[in-house]
Amino acid sequence: MTETAESRTKHSRLERLTSALNSGATDQARKLLADLRPAEIADLLESLPHGPREILWELVDSCNRGKTLVHVNDEVRAGLIGKMSTRDLVAATTDLDTDDLADLLKDQPGAVVQEVLRAMNMRNRERLEAVLQYPEDSAGGMMNPDTVTVLSDASIDDVLRHLRRLKDIPGTTDTLIVVDQSNRYMGLLPLMTLLTSAPGLLVATVMDSDSKAMPATLPDTEVARLFEDHDLVSAPVIDGTGKLLGRITIDDVVDVIREDADHSLLSMAGLDEEDDTFAPVIKSARRRGVWLGVNLFTALLASWVIGLFQATLEQVVALAVLMPIVASMGGVAGSQTLIIAIRGLALGQIGNSNARWLMQKELAVTALNGLVWALVVALISGFWFQNRDIGLIIGAALIINLVCAAVAGLSIPFILRHMNIDPAHAGTVLLTTITDVVGFMVFLGLGTMFLL
Repeated sequence: MTETAESRTKHSRLERLTSALNSGATDQARKLLADLRPAEIADLLESLPHGPREILWELVDSCNRGKTLVHVNDEVRAGLIGKMSTRDLVAATTDLDTDDLADLLKDQPGAVVQEVLRAMNMRNRERLEAVLQYPEDSAGGMMNPDTVTVLSDASIDDVLRHLRRLKDIPGTTDTLIVVDQSNRYMGLLPLMTLLTSAPGLLVATVMDSDSKAMPATLPDTEVARLFEDHDLVSAPVIDGTGKLLGRITIDDVVDVIREDADHSLLSMAGLDEEDDTFAPVIKSARRRGVWLGVNLFTALLASWVIGLFQATLEQVVALAVLMPIVASMGGVAGSQTLIIAIRGLALGQIGNSNARWLMQKELAVTALNGLVWALVVALISGFWFQNRDIGLIIGAALIINLVCAAVAGLSIPFILRHMNIDPAHAGTVLLTTITDVVGFMVFLGLGTMFLL
């Protein structure tokens, strides 16, 4: 993999900071931090083991601590907050946006949340409580109540005067949200439309009434899909009665997309995207040990199947030599289908309406590849052991296992989703078990039938 300029910059920055911390040059480390954004500081904190991480955290300027906490993963954040006093935490969260503050407080003890709430004015407290009542992975949990609204019966000139009176406009404001007297969502007024419309026109005549608001209960993955499909920069969020609650901006959606990508990758290894890479040995070993235990059980099951054919293996040693080929080819083919299915389900591209067509397509692809590679393996095996029957047996076993792998790779995600189990988390283990057991059973079974 080619290293990008950004990666080289990160590596260089980490090396210089690590060298400064190891040599005790805290002033130099503090100067390095002074030129960095909170997200870049968060990346450094996640890249350091315990000890140097705590030293670096002490060097982070107090005005950057809150925003830095927003960008680190959950486990690292919990460790940093655990070493802060409630007073320091309250001070660090003073200037945070409401949605970011809600993300920080969702996992904090009630006493800490109450202390932060007491330090806020009534308006900000109500806005924060409105976000906290929704799950973190929903539109309501992602939204920021800080919006600019205008009435539909106002004129363009009225809106412009209103904007001039405002002391501050929220970042990434590309549209104004149009509401009625009861704060019910009616549409959007893009800034481009505002600037190019005649001053005497009413907002109701130029607003975009076709843009739909997002329900507060909408899952964050659906929010991300809508942003992608409609090229959104921001979107309003409403409650069940149509009243405006806040808005979601593109920076929050980017975080969701990244988290989903990390989740899909790490879950296949039984890991979590929020895990601390530099967590203590015992903690990491305990977390990974669970999946090693599951894998051991599946391996014992495959070994038990092999043991059923012990007599065959003792008489035909060639079967033991060739046996891994069948399981390995099935595992690769099944993984290809499994990844396609998991991705399709996550993106909403695969459902009950097209699953049958996809199954037929995957079976056709597998059959074609199976015939080609079964012929290759059969020829190699036949020449290797000077036995035509062995070549035919492994070729037939390979085709059968590849077909079973394709069926399992597409079926497992649907079955797991129906059981409310994350397919990315358990799919690989189940698929490996099936391809191993079926591969060994078919290959050794055919060997017993035709070679003894």
